[in-house]
Formats: sequence, C-alpha cells, structure tokens
Amino acid sequence: MRPFTRGVFIAAGSLCLGLGVLGIFLPVLPTTPFLLLTAVCYAHGSRKLHDWLLATRLGAYIRAWRTEGGIPLRLKIAVLAVMTVVITTTAVFFVEALWLRILLGVVLVAVSIHILTIPTAR
Repeated sequence: MRPFTRGVFIAAGSLCLGLGVLGIFLPVLPTTPFLLLTAVCYAHGSRKLHDWLLATRLGAYIRAWRTEGGIPLRLKIAVLAVMTVVITTTAVFFVEALWLRILLGVVLVAVSIHILTIPTAR
C-alpha cells in the first residue's frame, strides 16, 4: 500500500479514536461505531497501531463486538448510569430553558433505548 494511503487510514483512524473517546463522555456521540471504524482504519494503515488498540482497555470491547456481536452487560450498566447522572445533573443544575431540558430528556431516553437494544456479550 502506498505511504499516502496508509497515512490517510492512520489519520482517519486517529480521528475516529478521538471521537470515540469523546463519545464516552458525550451521550449524543456514539462510541462503539467510532471504535470499530478506528480498528478497521488501523488494520489497513498500521498493524502496530491496530495491535496497540486491541491491547488497550477499549480493545476488549472491540473484540467482544467482533466475536459476539455485542457489548458486555457491565459496560451497558456503567454507560447507562453515567449517562443518566450526567444528563440529569446538567438538566437540573445548569439548564434553565424548559425546551432544552426536554431535549436532554429525549436524548437520554433515545440513547438508553439504543444501548439496551444492542446485543449483550458475555
């Protein structure tokens, strides 16, 4: 593969990794698709980066998705708990506009439904 093409895959993978990590903290940004895309990009761009990604804590979730097509129950519970606390705290203490509080509630419900419909890995 050409060096330029490898560089594009590495850059795209790094961008997706950043978005995936950001998605851990922002409920409206999905984490899993970005991490899976990171794995694909790194697999094409750099075997070393791909191996590094799979060796990190995030790698366990990527392997679970690949082998079992889902995410572990413990992760689902943690994500739902953190997301509920963060969104509720934000809505109650930092947002005054009613429409924005309603929007945050809708986001919380929609993302929770999405997480609960993802298959559970063992």
